[in-house]
Amino acid sequence: MIIPAYDAAATIGRAVASALAQPEVAEVIVVDDASGDATIAQARAADDGSQRLSVLALPDNRGPSAARNAAIHAGRAPLLAILDADDFLLPGRFARLLARPGWDFIADNILFVPEGAEDAPVPVLADRHRRLALHEFVARNISRPGHPRAELGFLKPLIRRAALEKIGLRYQEDIRLGEDYLLYAEALARGAVFELSEACGYVAVERATSLSGRHRTEDLGRLLAADRRLAGHPDIAAADRAILGRHVAALDTKHAHRRFLDDKRTAGMRHAMLPLLGHPRRLLGIARAIVRDKFGAPSATGPIAARLLFGPDEFE
Repeated sequence: MIIPAYDAAATIGRAVASALAQPEVAEVIVVDDASGDATIAQARAADDGSQRLSVLALPDNRGPSAARNAAIHAGRAPLLAILDADDFLLPGRFARLLARPGWDFIADNILFVPEGAEDAPVPVLADRHRRLALHEFVARNISRPGHPRAELGFLKPLIRRAALEKIGLRYQEDIRLGEDYLLYAEALARGAVFELSEACGYVAVERATSLSGRHRTEDLGRLLAADRRLAGHPDIAAADRAILGRHVAALDTKHAHRRFLDDKRTAGMRHAMLPLLGHPRRLLGIARAIVRDKFGAPSATGPIAARLLFGPDEFE
């Protein structure tokens, strides 16, 4: 179990305790990404004495991808799983997932809860399973403005180390946004078997101060560049390439909007408009985003009522 952490003193103890409470977990590796608070002390305070917890301290802040890779390199367990430091696992999660054979990645449902509502009841769902295809995964990572976020990039699968070794895959260390999406998409593109379970075993706590709300335009640009490289891979099937193209286009519009706002703030409207001349699709996308911000539906990115990542209808 890998727990990347940055300034997570308030929540890291709960995350560590929930991982150590899973009897199937052979090791828990907390990677402190040069925090400025008591993250390391709080992680160690949650140790249960089973000798399964280790804490790595990175000397410089390197981002979530580098933290994950550091733990993969340091660990020896044949199975890997990521737990964000804000979040926690539900009892019995790994026993249920490990009962299924024949996968490289296996992920279950996620319950998103607002900070302060961590004791929200977990819906009881049937433990139905199905395979996840690349085109579906990518399509479900194209966000819909005005709707609660439900991208499958939020999934936190159990991963066979041997599968990553076989395809030579690790997290891209220059990526600080969408690192999980890229790893899963590349794994699917290279033939990995990814299974979904309807049951819920992971609780994600939405906090205003979480890292997901503090990404820079530069981070989005790097994700866009990596997504373009994946979409251009010659071995990608035509149907998958088409969906990846839609994902790239959506990211391109988001990136252009962020750059427009940055340029407008630092150099004024005229300077901000110059890069958009000759790019009507970007201009239209930015115009729509501005209208939504001013007059449209409220943002769906902040904490809202508890919700599941996917519903029973996706397993019919």
